[in-house]
Amino acid sequence: MGTVYLARSAGGRTVALKTVHARIATETEFRTRFRLESDAARVIGGRYGAQVVEADPLADTPWLATEYVLGPPLDEAVRLAGPLPEAAVRALGAALCGALGQLHRSDVVHRDLKPSNIMVTAFGPKVIDFGIARALGDDRLTHAGAAVGTPAFMSPEQATGAEHDPAGDVFALAGVLVFAATGRGPFGDGQPADLLYRVRYAEPDLTGVPAALVPVLARCLAKDPAERPGTTELAGLLHDGSGEFADHLPDAVLAEIGRRASEVWQVAPQRLPAPPDQPATVPSADAPAAPRLSRRGLLLAGSVLGVAGAGAGVWAWLGRGESAPGPGTGPGYTQPKAGPSVGALKKKKLDSVWQKQTGGPSDDQSPDVPMVAGDQVVLVANAEARGVDPGSGASRWTFSLYADDSWQVASDGTHVYRIQRVEHGQDPATKTVSWFLAEVDLATGKAGKQIAPVSDARHNGILSRLLAVADGTAYLAISHGKVKRYERQSPWFVIAVDLASGRRKWSDPVPFHPAESDDNHFIAAGATGDRLVLFQQTNDNKVRIVARDTRTGRVAWDKPWQGADPRFVRDPLAVDGSHLYLGYGPLRALRLSDGGSAWDTSAARPGKTYGPAVLKDGAVYTVEKGLGLVAFGPGGGQPRWAEKSAEGARAEYVVRPVIGSEYAYTYSRTDGVLRAVGLTSRTTEQLYTTSGNRFVAHRKSRMIIASGPSFLAGFPLR
Repeated sequence: MGTVYLARSAGGRTVALKTVHARIATETEFRTRFRLESDAARVIGGRYGAQVVEADPLADTPWLATEYVLGPPLDEAVRLAGPLPEAAVRALGAALCGALGQLHRSDVVHRDLKPSNIMVTAFGPKVIDFGIARALGDDRLTHAGAAVGTPAFMSPEQATGAEHDPAGDVFALAGVLVFAATGRGPFGDGQPADLLYRVRYAEPDLTGVPAALVPVLARCLAKDPAERPGTTELAGLLHDGSGEFADHLPDAVLAEIGRRASEVWQVAPQRLPAPPDQPATVPSADAPAAPRLSRRGLLLAGSVLGVAGAGAGVWAWLGRGESAPGPGTGPGYTQPKAGPSVGALKKKKLDSVWQKQTGGPSDDQSPDVPMVAGDQVVLVANAEARGVDPGSGASRWTFSLYADDSWQVASDGTHVYRIQRVEHGQDPATKTVSWFLAEVDLATGKAGKQIAPVSDARHNGILSRLLAVADGTAYLAISHGKVKRYERQSPWFVIAVDLASGRRKWSDPVPFHPAESDDNHFIAAGATGDRLVLFQQTNDNKVRIVARDTRTGRVAWDKPWQGADPRFVRDPLAVDGSHLYLGYGPLRALRLSDGGSAWDTSAARPGKTYGPAVLKDGAVYTVEKGLGLVAFGPGGGQPRWAEKSAEGARAEYVVRPVIGSEYAYTYSRTDGVLRAVGLTSRTTEQLYTTSGNRFVAHRKSRMIIASGPSFLAGFPLR
């Protein structure tokens, strides 16, 4: 059918990229199946299955990109470790009930649940491969008498070509659990015709199944669908949802998960040759595979194996918890030295105070998200803004944005402002649209009084960015004139608006950039004192640092950031009243007055590389690549502090640290943990399991807010 590639984005995100052979893609029926597969994968989402990154079923070569699962398929796990203990089977079954329930609530049935379609991670199973899943009542791709699925795990009704409803998925789930407990299916092995006969007429073989599970699974394997329990009832019969999923897994399975977590980063990126032009036959998805990642994880026809990373979170079922599906897109990555050990996986506890299944911002959005706003934080993602209680993670309000762009919302730390779209008139032929700057009511999320127009008769303003808010002034970038295909082809102006009066204080043009690109021209922005500092992407994909006078808008200085990659420097600005602090190379301080160098570390510490800086209590904190957390004096760059932990070498230097009063917190992508480093001991004192890649301190509630592509979590800030 196709080929699955291990792929990695420029920012370090690892995905499974499923492509379809072009000769098969010409078939209308197959394209429809592939589109339905993508839709079903989106329905189950990253909590229980394949977190879809992007897909294009209409392309000449249809493709589907999903996050990569760090764990073996269930059949390989059993082959490696032997039949699973009863506690593991129960936990597995309860979690899979949650996965199927998610599908069934959306009127989708899987129809091909089997061990090779279930990936085992340290935080719960993931259901994958929806090639024959379909919506209930949709008969476009089947006809009477056609048996579609895998015979060893089909339901009796499916084996006869009859309707396969949610009860059929429960039958298949019971077969999967028999396999997990015994190493074989409930109807044995053999030719498809023999298996189909046994499924329809023979009693299941439950020899070797733990005695307490026999009556539960026997009921699920009833020939009459009406006698089978639903997923909610079955989950309650299997497990109470307590504990962590990893606690129930054998050491051999945990070791395999750790090996894969390490090995996936050791694969050297290379372009593989195109597969030979073989006849369009569909290989068996249950064919034995080599135990190494290179075969099963990189190139397997007919089945997506890598989807949704090994994320942090308590394994969850039926809404009893929140699971975080894996590492998200970060601004860059370092090569890990080793994967987590068996002991580490076994002992890790989810120490988050709360965790919610809420997606975070993309890399092209404002780096200030999640943003602090009084007694709450504001998350902006997926064309929506959400006010979140930092103590509990509860959503207080939401509002929709015109586009999936967090540059439409900004905070000064106390208030939140947005660019609001207002339609005038009902007739589509005469309806007009205006754009206004408005303050957000933090109690309801509704836009309050319109402060100032963003667009007017002369200035179109349909493309606009709310860059920063500080000291009673909002700074925006708006496009003037007719909007063309690429946003940079429209001339841009930076403007300042007085928030009290709504008066436009000044307007100044941004240099014209005609490049045909939809990339955001603005990478980061911040205002302090008499300077508005902007990181701007140029046509040749380089970065310039532009400082404007906040009183007049005129450019005070403009200089290139040598060696900066626009993909990796999207961080909140580290500025005080005198300096701008830069990493991604030597740590440097530029004078805000004229852009000149106040100091840098290249002479005293040649060859050392630092990440983004954070200012706290008169010190500049950053992560030194290969060492860990370090601190310097802001005035002259004198070294003040250096981490002593051996684990510091594993800290992700491109992720901003969070500095508390007792601890500083750094992130290790390799281990999937947020490390609390004692500011007195200078060593790692606590570990918090996480898959976040952005961390924001909400000091009023003494919480750290961690965000990733599919979840939000809160950790204690001390």
